[in-house]
Amino acid sequence: MTSSKKRADRGQPNRQQLIAKLQKALKSAYKSVPANTGSPVLDQVLFACCLENAHHAAAEKAFETLMKGYFDLNEVRVTTVAELAESLAGLPDPSRAALSLRRVLQGVFESTYAFSLDHAKKHSLAHGIKTLENLHGIPPFVVSYIASTTLGGHVIPLDRGALTGLYLCGIISQEEYDAGIVPGLDRLIPKRGGLEFSSLLHQFGADCVASLHGAAVKKIVQAVNPAAAKDRFPKRGTTLPLPNPPAPPPPKAGQKSEAAKAEDLRPAGPQAAARPAGKTPMPPPGSGPKRTADGKPVPGSKPGPKPFVVKPNVGKPITIKPQPPEMPPAKPAPKKAASGKASGKHVAPKAGGKSGGKTAAKASAPKKKAAQSGGKGASSRHSSQLAKRKPR
Repeated sequence: MTSSKKRADRGQPNRQQLIAKLQKALKSAYKSVPANTGSPVLDQVLFACCLENAHHAAAEKAFETLMKGYFDLNEVRVTTVAELAESLAGLPDPSRAALSLRRVLQGVFESTYAFSLDHAKKHSLAHGIKTLENLHGIPPFVVSYIASTTLGGHVIPLDRGALTGLYLCGIISQEEYDAGIVPGLDRLIPKRGGLEFSSLLHQFGADCVASLHGAAVKKIVQAVNPAAAKDRFPKRGTTLPLPNPPAPPPPKAGQKSEAAKAEDLRPAGPQAAARPAGKTPMPPPGSGPKRTADGKPVPGSKPGPKPFVVKPNVGKPITIKPQPPEMPPAKPAPKKAASGKASGKHVAPKAGGKSGGKTAAKASAPKKKAAQSGGKGASSRHSSQLAKRKPR
């Protein structure tokens, strides 16, 4: 390195001086918003998913809509990303926030079979951060935000907006902007002012995402580093390119890559996020027609089974036939006069007394039937009618 370059580097302000200027400019432009640490940890995590790259007012409104629009958190977990994005329309990137919410809830449910993360703050700071990092798909900003607010650690949460603001001010390089990591930032900010600086930097980053060429953003960048404002600001009408993180190192022998692990943990079904192009798996053998190496069905092969359609469980309506009104029991007919009395002659009974016994039994039979029909006729008729009805 030549002496002229050394002199140029010495003339430029270092990172500590730029951060001190940035902190002074942010205090004059914004007011710190304290975090709500009294709510359950899972609610704070879901709120942080809405807060990424968004203002506090928009995040609070979206979180309130989410809590009131759904019955419970399990309904949010099984809702599609598109439907959740419609509920979070006030955020700058509703689809990203909806995907983060679903992944967090799915990870919490698979790890504890309950919607609670209060056990993350019962032990040390390292244990709480590890518990959050084990949730598949949780954004790094959410982990840093919970670690700095709920867990009481000294961490500066950085989302895409905060990285954009630091890059425009010349505090971080292009490599640090792409990697999303600013080494030594927490050491340059004292712990007693860490929460205040984090809140002010987040508001500045939300303005960078909402209006990159706005007057508020340009005023702060000019106050911190006028030279970087000329070199790093994109032209009007264009946006700053998104961070391009470096490729992860290749996995060791016998281990899966991070992409393969994420694909294994991705929930299946219509409520899951869309798979990237070329990642749709082939059907298992025997479940469809024979296919060639490129995935096309072989002509002449048998088609696969028809898709199973779940029909709604609709029971048959119960029909009760109208019953006719009950009739009163019929009265027995009056006895007819005997032939002997009608003719005026007396008929003597035959010898042996058999005819007398038979006639007495015949005469008493209709009386017994009439007595039985009067007492048991109604109950037997009612039970027979109930037996004919169809069971419900």
